[in-house]
Amino acid sequence: MLGFFPTRKSNIVLQIFWSVFSVLFIALLCFVSKEIIGYRIVALILLMTVSVLAMLFDILAVLLASILSAIIWNFFFIPPIFTFHIGSTEDLLMFFLYFVIALINAVLTYQIRKEEQKSRDKEEKEKTIKLYDTLLNSLSHELRTPISTILSSVDMLKENQNISKENQKEILTQIDIATIRLNGQVENLLNMSRLESGMLKLNLNWEDIGDLINSVIQKIQTNFPTRKIEFESKEKLPLCKIDTGIIEQVVYNILHNAVQYSPQNSLILIENEIKNRELRITIQDQGNGISEEFLKKIFEKFYRLPNSKAGGIGLGLSIVKGFLEAHNGSIVAENCTPQGLKFIINIPVEVSYINNLKNE
Repeated sequence: MLGFFPTRKSNIVLQIFWSVFSVLFIALLCFVSKEIIGYRIVALILLMTVSVLAMLFDILAVLLASILSAIIWNFFFIPPIFTFHIGSTEDLLMFFLYFVIALINAVLTYQIRKEEQKSRDKEEKEKTIKLYDTLLNSLSHELRTPISTILSSVDMLKENQNISKENQKEILTQIDIATIRLNGQVENLLNMSRLESGMLKLNLNWEDIGDLINSVIQKIQTNFPTRKIEFESKEKLPLCKIDTGIIEQVVYNILHNAVQYSPQNSLILIENEIKNRELRITIQDQGNGISEEFLKKIFEKFYRLPNSKAGGIGLGLSIVKGFLEAHNGSIVAENCTPQGLKFIINIPVEVSYINNLKNE
C-alpha cells in the first residue's frame, strides 16, 4: 500500500499533493462516520495519519499536513462545527494540545528517520571502504604474483644467453601461465565493471552448447593438463540462442573454480539438458564441499571462503551470477553426497534444430 505513495526522494510538490490528499481523504471518511466515532477519536485518527506521512515524506510536506489536519479538525469536527470558534475551554485546550503534538510528532519522526538514514549511509560507506580495501589487498597480491613471474622469467632469458632450449621452453611456459592468470584477473575486473555500470548488452546468437562446453574444457586443460574432466550430454540438444561470450565465461569461471577447489586426481563432471525451453548445465566436483552457512555467500562480490588457499579476488562467481541474471537465468550451489559441490545453471532459451534454422 505504501508503495502507492511517492518516496521521500520524490519531488516536493508531489509529496505535498499526497500529504494534502491523504489528510483530506481520511478527514472525509471520519466526517461521514463522526456520529459513530465522535470528534475526539477523529483527532487520534488524524494524528496517526500525520505520523505515517512523517515516515514517508520530507518535513515541509509533513508540517503542512499537520497544520491542515488541525484546521480541518477544528472547522469540521469540534462543536460548533463549520466555524473556527471553539465552544468549550476543554475543547480549546484539546485543540491546542493536538496542534502542538502534531507538530512535535512530525518533527521528531522526521529527525529520527533522518538519523537512521545517516546511520545507514555511514554503514554503507564503511562497507564500501572495506570492500575497496579487500579488493586492493587481493589485487596487490593477485597482480603482483604473475607480474613478478613474468619479470623474473624475462630477466632470466636476458641474462642467460646460453640457456638450453628445454629450460627456455619451461620459462616460456611459466610466462604463458602467468600471462593467462593476469589476463583472467583483468577480465574479471572489466566484467564486474560492465555489470556495475549497467552497460552489459546481450549479443544473442545460435550456438551449439556441446561445442561451447568442449571449447571451455580445452582452455581449462591447457592450464591444467592433468585434470580429468568428463562432459556428458543427456540428449542431442538443439541449437540455443544465447550470448556465446557470456555463457562461455560463466562455464569457464565455474569450471576453473572446480579445478582449484577439488583434489588433483579427482573427476569433474559436466552435464547438460533442455527441458521446457530451459537450458540446464550442471558442474560437479569431488572436493570437500562448502559449509551450508557459506553456500549463499559465495556469489557475493569479493567473498572468499575462510582459510582458502586458492588464489583470486572473489569476483568469479559474482560475475557468473550477474551474467546469468542478465540472461534471465539463475545459479545455485549445493553439496553432494558423499562429497563434492554441484553448481546448477538454468537459462531460459530459444531453441532451434538445424533444419529449422536453415529455413529462417
